[in-house]
Amino acid sequence: MSATLRMSRETFGIELRRGRFEIWVDGHSTSSIDFGKTIEVPVEPGHHTVQVRAGRYSSRELPFDVADGDAVDFSCSGAIFWPRWLLSFVRPDLGILLKHG
Repeated sequence: MSATLRMSRETFGIELRRGRFEIWVDGHSTSSIDFGKTIEVPVEPGHHTVQVRAGRYSSRELPFDVADGDAVDFSCSGAIFWPRWLLSFVRPDLGILLKHG
């Protein structure tokens, strides 16, 4: 059987980093997501890491565990505050926000 990674891309306010985001699980590109969408990515049960990327910009890499038949939820968005957006030019891993739940 398998498990599911559910990713939502939504934000409150104006998203300063736009375009399609790539979803990476365990260091491999698995899918992409557009603004306002929710997608489901099948994963094997167990321990994994997830990261979201757009060109040179990325989120932090977050670990998660998922059991057989279960789903784990994440949400992502581009930087919405201009100071974080400006800092992302120096620290590309600040350009995309990723959170569990």
